[in-house]
Amino acid sequence: MVIILEILGSLSLAAWVYLLVFHGRFWQADQFLPRKEPSLTSWPSVIAVVPARNEADVIDQSLSSLLNQDYPGSFSVILVDDHSEDGTSDVAMLCAQKYPERTHLRLIRSDPLPLGWVGKMWAVNTGVTDALRKNPEYLWLTDADISHQPQVLRDLVQKAEQQNLTLVSLMVMLHCKGFWERLLIPAFVFFFQKLYPFPRVNDPKSLVSGAAGGCMLVRRAALEAAGGIESIKSEIIDDCALGQRLKRQGAIWLGLTMQSFSIRPYEGIGGVWKMVARSAFTQLHYSNLLLIGTLFGLAALYIVPPALFLIYPWHDDFSAAVLGAGAWLVMAITYIPTLRLYSQSFWQAIFLPVAGILYALMTFDSALRYWRGKGGQWKGRSQAQTTR
Repeated sequence: MVIILEILGSLSLAAWVYLLVFHGRFWQADQFLPRKEPSLTSWPSVIAVVPARNEADVIDQSLSSLLNQDYPGSFSVILVDDHSEDGTSDVAMLCAQKYPERTHLRLIRSDPLPLGWVGKMWAVNTGVTDALRKNPEYLWLTDADISHQPQVLRDLVQKAEQQNLTLVSLMVMLHCKGFWERLLIPAFVFFFQKLYPFPRVNDPKSLVSGAAGGCMLVRRAALEAAGGIESIKSEIIDDCALGQRLKRQGAIWLGLTMQSFSIRPYEGIGGVWKMVARSAFTQLHYSNLLLIGTLFGLAALYIVPPALFLIYPWHDDFSAAVLGAGAWLVMAITYIPTLRLYSQSFWQAIFLPVAGILYALMTFDSALRYWRGKGGQWKGRSQAQTTR
């Protein structure tokens, strides 16, 4: 028994040391757009495409942030109402009336969802198809519950132009005020960075790719060369799928920001749970073997270290307790930069194992939903694959 505990502690500590030293500096949370004065001599044309389904409570603030962009070039917004039932279009039109000097908002409605398409992708495709008639140089794909500071588009375009990027994507600041959000949201961002180490995504020589769907500036020519939105029509994790295709066309960049942020609360643990359970099993390619491996991996990383330390009086193995404490310490160290990003106290890093356990349960629930034929359910639609 003693040997088993020490082996578990050694493996867990080794895993965290590897993540700290060798896993693409993911934990440093240091990939941000540089804040520079505008330096381009000419600014390319941009059209923002915003898919919206039942977003009446947030669309005014979101659209206002787009219409207030301080962008020197040609810029317009297309809002695609995806069969909303709460008056989203009406609120959007009232919002546009507050900016009579700015007539660059176009409201369109998507056709009924065709077979084989994920709802959001069909709405995005509807907007992109309309936008391409004006031949913009860039498309700004952003969600209807995201608000952007006035300089965000300018910074995105400047980054793309100066480094000849096919995609510039930002992980927006997620809503993080209530108890459950403070426990789970920084952890979600931490796990996302661990899954897609941003420095590796941003390295043209690396095969790692990724993107964050809340804010993606896409070079039109690269999108067309990659097969357009239709190439990811059935993808639930559409942002990372798009990032993968666009990196084949050229360099991409993924970073963090404090200038764009989600404006919808997650309504307690249930809201976060729904978000994760929607796509976690999809991330595992609906593989039962990968699910088992992931759950064992999460247990080794997040349960073993504190367990070995906290139950020392029961197992009475000092070496195992020290190994567990060491792994827990390294875990906490890697989490602190993400906590700082969300203005959380550093001591909260000791509770990352709690978040890890909850995310493991969400992942298992995601598989259960898939097995029951309710995978990928979002805003009244079940969109995951149903064949096994």
